[in-house]
Amino acid sequence: MTRRTALALRHVAFEDVGVWSETLDAQGYDLAYVEIGPRPLPVDQVAACDLLIVLGAPIGVYETAAYPFLTEEIAAIGRRLAARRPTLGVCLGAQLMAAALGARVAPGPGKEIGYAPVELAPAAKGSSLAALDGLNVLHWHGDAFDLPQGAERLAATALCPNQAFRLGDWALALQFHVEADPGRIESWLIGHTVELGKAGIDPRTIRADALRDGPAVAAAGRRVLQAWLAALPS
Repeated sequence: MTRRTALALRHVAFEDVGVWSETLDAQGYDLAYVEIGPRPLPVDQVAACDLLIVLGAPIGVYETAAYPFLTEEIAAIGRRLAARRPTLGVCLGAQLMAAALGARVAPGPGKEIGYAPVELAPAAKGSSLAALDGLNVLHWHGDAFDLPQGAERLAATALCPNQAFRLGDWALALQFHVEADPGRIESWLIGHTVELGKAGIDPRTIRADALRDGPAVAAAGRRVLQAWLAALPS
């Protein structure tokens, strides 16, 4: 089998591809990370890789004055989406995809942090997201995006009506986390301690929920990625 290239744009060290790593390898992808912010964005590599994964971070898409690298990152993602190249975004990554497609991204009506369900749209029941039906997935965001023009909504919550969308069979954006390794939730709790404190969320609650719900979500997350990769255009 000819190996393919997967490039992950990582903004903070602990928000990586998590449980997707083994799935990518099993599906024939060699994974490489680009640390966004400290290093220049390799725009040619972003355009040429077989699969682009854009990961999360505790910053906003609209904070381009404070974090100028976002402008170039959005533009590079936009060019890739225009070329219909396989692209997968998680949390901030999904928001960057939405912004690259011209949709509004802004602070939402409240934060969603912790394990809770998503409501799958009818279109999602037969999609790669079907494995998430009935599960409490990990949420960790305060921003929300409008549905981009031409995109299909796949999931929602009461607080955030656009939790996931797809473009054809080459682009998938997830506001929530199914890639996170529940065995490494402590890194999230430490890395996001200020946000948890401001939101009045006890890290012990998330730690307990990760123990209860994390393994099932991780298994479903692997199935989500495997099914989506299998449906990519050849």
